[in-house]
Amino acid sequence: MMLEFKDQSGRKVTLEFEYTNDMDHILAICMMEGKYLFTDHKVRGIEFPGGKIESGESAEEAVHREVFEETGASIGNMQFIGVYTVHDEVRPFVKGVYLAEVADMFFKCEYMETYGPVLYKAVEDIPEERRSFLLDDPCIDYLYQKSRNEGQFK
Repeated sequence: MMLEFKDQSGRKVTLEFEYTNDMDHILAICMMEGKYLFTDHKVRGIEFPGGKIESGESAEEAVHREVFEETGASIGNMQFIGVYTVHDEVRPFVKGVYLAEVADMFFKCEYMETYGPVLYKAVEDIPEERRSFLLDDPCIDYLYQKSRNEGQFK
Protein backbone atom coordinates (compact mmCIF):
# COMPACT_ATOMS: atom_id res chain seq x y z
CA MET A 1 0.00 0.00 0.00
CA MET A 2 1.20 3.51 -0.79
CA LEU A 3 -0.26 6.87 0.21
CA GLU A 4 0.51 10.08 -1.66
CA PHE A 5 0.70 13.65 -0.35
CA LYS A 6 2.01 17.08 -1.43
CA ASP A 7 4.40 18.98 0.83
CA GLN A 8 4.39 22.75 1.40
CA SER A 9 6.60 23.21 -1.69
CA GLY A 10 4.20 21.23 -3.88
CA ARG A 11 6.51 18.22 -4.15
CA LYS A 12 5.06 14.72 -4.27
CA VAL A 13 5.52 12.80 -1.02
CA THR A 14 4.80 9.10 -0.72
CA LEU A 15 4.38 6.92 2.35
CA GLU A 16 4.96 3.21 1.97
CA PHE A 17 4.87 0.58 4.69
CA GLU A 18 7.55 -1.81 3.40
CA TYR A 19 11.05 -1.64 4.87
CA THR A 20 13.84 -0.62 2.49
CA ASN A 21 17.58 -0.16 2.85
CA ASP A 22 17.42 2.98 0.66
CA MET A 23 16.66 5.27 3.61
CA ASP A 24 19.02 8.21 4.13
CA HIS A 25 17.12 9.96 6.97
CA ILE A 26 14.98 8.96 9.96
CA LEU A 27 12.06 10.52 11.79
CA ALA A 28 11.06 9.36 15.28
CA ILE A 29 7.63 9.85 16.79
CA CYS A 30 8.49 9.34 20.45
CA MET A 31 6.21 8.82 23.43
CA MET A 32 7.15 9.42 27.06
CA GLU A 33 4.73 9.03 29.95
CA GLY A 34 1.69 9.62 27.74
CA LYS A 35 3.17 12.65 26.00
CA TYR A 36 4.98 13.20 22.72
CA LEU A 37 8.68 13.96 22.92
CA PHE A 38 9.73 16.74 20.56
CA THR A 39 12.97 18.58 20.03
CA ASP A 40 13.26 22.36 19.85
CA HIS A 41 15.27 22.92 16.67
CA LYS A 42 17.28 26.16 16.80
CA VAL A 43 16.09 27.27 13.35
CA ARG A 44 12.79 25.49 12.60
CA GLY A 45 11.20 25.30 16.06
CA ILE A 46 9.51 22.39 17.79
CA GLU A 47 9.39 19.17 15.78
CA PHE A 48 9.80 15.43 16.07
CA PRO A 49 13.45 14.32 16.36
CA GLY A 50 15.22 12.98 13.30
CA GLY A 51 18.09 13.42 10.92
CA LYS A 52 20.54 11.81 8.55
CA ILE A 53 21.67 8.22 8.71
CA GLU A 54 25.46 8.23 8.96
CA SER A 55 27.71 6.04 6.83
CA GLY A 56 27.79 2.47 8.13
CA GLU A 57 24.83 3.08 10.45
CA SER A 58 21.51 1.25 10.29
CA ALA A 59 18.26 3.21 10.37
CA GLU A 60 17.54 1.82 13.83
CA GLU A 61 20.96 2.92 15.10
CA ALA A 62 20.28 6.37 13.63
CA VAL A 63 16.99 6.59 15.57
CA HIS A 64 18.80 5.88 18.84
CA ARG A 65 21.60 8.35 18.05
CA GLU A 66 19.45 11.18 16.69
CA VAL A 67 16.90 11.01 19.51
CA PHE A 68 19.68 11.02 22.10
CA GLU A 69 21.61 13.84 20.41
CA GLU A 70 18.54 16.06 20.06
CA THR A 71 16.69 15.27 23.30
CA GLY A 72 18.90 13.29 25.70
CA ALA A 73 16.39 10.41 25.58
CA SER A 74 17.26 6.75 25.26
CA ILE A 75 14.83 4.62 23.29
CA GLY A 76 13.24 1.45 24.62
CA ASN A 77 10.69 -0.21 22.36
CA MET A 78 10.76 0.94 18.76
CA GLN A 79 8.58 0.03 15.79
CA PHE A 80 9.19 0.68 12.10
CA ILE A 81 6.21 2.52 10.62
CA GLY A 82 7.04 3.26 7.03
CA VAL A 83 9.11 5.07 4.46
CA TYR A 84 8.42 8.74 3.75
CA THR A 85 9.87 9.80 0.39
CA VAL A 86 10.08 13.38 -0.85
CA HIS A 87 10.29 13.24 -4.64
CA ASP A 88 12.54 16.24 -5.18
CA GLU A 89 13.76 16.79 -8.76
CA VAL A 90 17.30 17.60 -7.68
CA ARG A 91 17.76 14.93 -5.01
CA PRO A 92 14.92 12.81 -3.62
CA PHE A 93 15.30 11.84 0.02
CA VAL A 94 13.95 8.83 1.81
CA LYS A 95 13.09 8.93 5.50
CA GLY A 96 12.44 5.89 7.66
CA VAL A 97 9.71 6.67 10.21
CA TYR A 98 9.63 4.98 13.60
CA LEU A 99 7.33 5.01 16.61
CA ALA A 100 9.47 4.86 19.73
CA GLU A 101 9.00 4.64 23.47
CA VAL A 102 11.39 6.62 25.66
CA ALA A 103 13.11 4.41 28.23
CA ASP A 104 15.06 7.13 30.05
CA MET A 105 15.93 10.81 29.80
CA PHE A 106 19.33 12.32 30.49
CA PHE A 107 20.28 15.96 30.93
CA LYS A 108 22.90 17.05 28.40
CA CYS A 109 24.93 20.26 28.18
CA GLU A 110 24.74 20.19 24.37
CA TYR A 111 21.85 19.05 22.16
CA MET A 112 23.54 19.57 18.78
CA GLU A 113 21.36 21.77 16.51
CA THR A 114 18.51 21.87 19.03
CA TYR A 115 17.70 23.44 22.39
CA GLY A 116 16.77 20.01 23.72
CA PRO A 117 13.62 18.10 24.65
CA VAL A 118 10.07 19.39 24.85
CA LEU A 119 7.05 17.34 25.93
CA TYR A 120 3.49 18.00 24.78
CA LYS A 121 0.34 15.92 25.06
CA ALA A 122 -0.55 16.87 21.47
CA VAL A 123 0.86 18.80 18.50
CA GLU A 124 -2.10 21.14 18.85
CA ASP A 125 -0.76 22.22 22.28
CA ILE A 126 2.43 23.64 20.73
CA PRO A 127 2.14 27.43 20.30
CA GLU A 128 1.79 28.19 16.58
CA GLU A 129 4.78 30.56 16.57
CA ARG A 130 7.03 27.82 18.05
CA ARG A 131 5.87 25.00 15.75
CA SER A 132 8.18 23.77 12.98
CA PHE A 133 6.73 23.86 9.48
CA LEU A 134 7.45 20.12 9.37
CA LEU A 135 4.56 19.50 11.78
CA ASP A 136 2.25 20.97 9.13
CA ASP A 137 3.50 18.52 6.49
CA PRO A 138 0.46 16.43 5.46
CA CYS A 139 2.37 13.13 5.59
CA ILE A 140 3.87 13.84 9.04
CA ASP A 141 0.43 14.97 10.24
CA TYR A 142 -1.06 11.72 8.92
CA LEU A 143 1.53 9.70 10.87
CA TYR A 144 0.95 11.77 14.02
CA GLN A 145 -2.85 11.42 13.78
CA LYS A 146 -2.51 7.69 13.25
CA SER A 147 -0.31 7.42 16.35
CA ARG A 148 -2.95 9.34 18.35
CA ASN A 149 -5.82 7.19 17.12
CA GLU A 150 -4.14 3.83 17.46
CA GLY A 151 -1.39 4.43 20.02
CA GLN A 152 0.74 2.26 17.82
CA PHE A 153 1.01 1.25 14.19
CA LYS A 154 -0.08 -2.15 12.98
